Amino acid sequence: MGGMDNLTDKQQAILDFIRSTIAANGYPPSNAEIADAFGLRERATVRQHLQALQTKGAIEISPGIARGLRLVEAANTSSISERSDYLELPLVGRVAAGLPITADANLEGHFTIDRAFFHPRPHFLLRVEGQSMRDIGILDGDFIAVHRSPVAEEGQVVVARIEDEITVKRFRRRGSKILLLPENPDYQPITVDPAREDFAIEGLYVGVIRRS
Repeated sequence: MGGMDNLTDKQQAILDFIRSTIAANGYPPSNAEIADAFGLRERATVRQHLQALQTKGAIEISPGIARGLRLVEAANTSSISERSDYLELPLVGRVAAGLPITADANLEGHFTIDRAFFHPRPHFLLRVEGQSMRDIGILDGDFIAVHRSPVAEEGQVVVARIEDEITVKRFRRRGSKILLLPENPDYQPITVDPAREDFAIEGLYVGVIRRS
């Protein structure tokens, strides 16, 4: 690999755009959004820049996946965790992006993350199982960064608890009911009646990491 120190000005600008989009939305931009942001008329030019960023170790591309870009993080517990521009976050288990799994998963470790990558500040990481959030770039095995919050706004992606299980879905209200929507047409929405079921929002999804 050429290394991230060798990025061109345009490659650095595109990388910064990917980071800022993830920080704002919780998921990466599409190729079309990158093209629009930089006035690139040819999508092939976008692909060339993204391929160069992958070759230089800045991102990872998942072919055939919508918004299939990942920031490459050397998530580890080295001494950089003591620096103020890094956060050491606990990995608190696995979250099923599909069929929920139990919420009482054991702590799996700690990982060091650049605090500039996510806003608002994440408090912990959760490991994803399944493909129900595939179309916003959350894949099986990814780590998602989560900001603790008991409330969510319409349309936000949340980590939710239903009885003793947890899942990652997009949050919608329908009258007195709550809909938890997947981002994959192969999966069905989950309808929750908070008056009859033990339901809580555990946190807000603020971004995704794929370990290098």
